[in-house]
Amino acid sequence: MEFTTHTTPSFYPHVFTDHWTKLILTYARHRRLFTLRVEDAEVAGGEWDEVLRNERINRRVPPSYLSSLIAALVSKNVAIYEPAKQTRSVLLLWRLPEEWAEVLHSWATTSGQLNTILTFYEITNPPIPSPLSGLPISLLRRAITILTRSGRAQIIGVADGEGVRLFAGAK
Repeated sequence: MEFTTHTTPSFYPHVFTDHWTKLILTYARHRRLFTLRVEDAEVAGGEWDEVLRNERINRRVPPSYLSSLIAALVSKNVAIYEPAKQTRSVLLLWRLPEEWAEVLHSWATTSGQLNTILTFYEITNPPIPSPLSGLPISLLRRAITILTRSGRAQIIGVADGEGVRLFAGAK
């Protein structure tokens, strides 16, 4: 049996979509999941099973419904199609890029990394786990762009890719 959409137009779009949005973002934040794909509804045993399947009552979210939920997440600006120009996979924004920018700057300040050139790899895979551990590079780039606009970061080319230098400063 599958979860189904509610047929009353005035009820379904707002209430169900809002509940699913909250559930997906809360679960993603709790499990530190950044990607949601339509395929997650098609394959059992994945990291989204707790949300998309309930074997005890023989219920699951069908791929077509997950696809409409993904579109709703994007329209609410809490997800971004990634890669671009497709509609089957999104990067979830359980923290907005502006919030990740503040997390990045705070981490650099407290860990003594200001005015140090850091590769993107060093930020997302630090020796000591941090709130930035595992952050997708595309989301890191967005956060760095925000810090660059406020004069608190500078993107620098380094031998093994891209890097950034973070500066002290106010928002």
